[in-house]
This record gives sequence, C-alpha cells and structure tokens, in this order.
Amino acid sequence: MKFLKVGRVAIISRGRYAGKKVVIIQPVDQGTKSHPFPHALVAGIERYPQQVTRRMSKGRQAKRSKVKPFIKVVNYNHIMPTRYTLELEGLKGAVTNDTFKEVSQREDAKKNIKKALEERYQSGKNKWFFTPLRF
Repeated sequence: MKFLKVGRVAIISRGRYAGKKVVIIQPVDQGTKSHPFPHALVAGIERYPQQVTRRMSKGRQAKRSKVKPFIKVVNYNHIMPTRYTLELEGLKGAVTNDTFKEVSQREDAKKNIKKALEERYQSGKNKWFFTPLRF
C-alpha cells in the first residue's frame, strides 16, 4: 500500500485497541515468516491524556498529561489510515521486528515511545492525535 508510509496516523478497527489512534513506524508490504500477511509495526495511545485547566495545580496537570502507549504488529486489513502524519524523529529506532521477541525489549521500547509522545503532547503539536475518538 503506497499510502501506508512511515509516520502516517491510522485508526485500529479491530481487537483490543479498536478505535485507538496509532502512528505507523514500519510498514511491511510482503509479510514475513512469523506474520505471513501485509502488516505494519505501530505505536499507539492506549490511554489518552485527560483535560487540563488553568486552575489545576502543577502536579495535577502533570499527572493528567500522561500518556500510556502500546506497540503492536497490525494487519493492514485492521488499519484505517487518516490524512494526518506525525514526524517521527524520536520513534524511528524505537520499534523493530526484534522488539517483540523479549518482554524487556518491549518495555524499553514503550518507555521511549512514552517519552517521545509526552514531549510531543507538551509542545502542543499534533493536537488531534492526542484526543480520543468520539463515536
């Protein structure tokens, strides 16, 4: 798929993370031995940041601005691409095919992604990506 490129924001349509927004980190058009279908390595937001107002204390604002990420291998059939993209300097090397082999590697990757996404959220860029889908 020529439009499922690195950095494209998509929405997952099936499974545990249905309705969650993800960003494509590595598209794999041909499939591999372990996943013999076209798929993408994605990083998404499991728990979105909550609303923050001016009158909240600094600590409360920090707590409500936290993001819980997830990483996943998703079949192209279960991804709905959007018109949005994210520039991914912080995420590029975070997830590879080997990341999924060991739990500790997954945890490290999630920590890196969490940091990158929270920085992106704090800077006020890509606001749409950090709001949950409403339907």
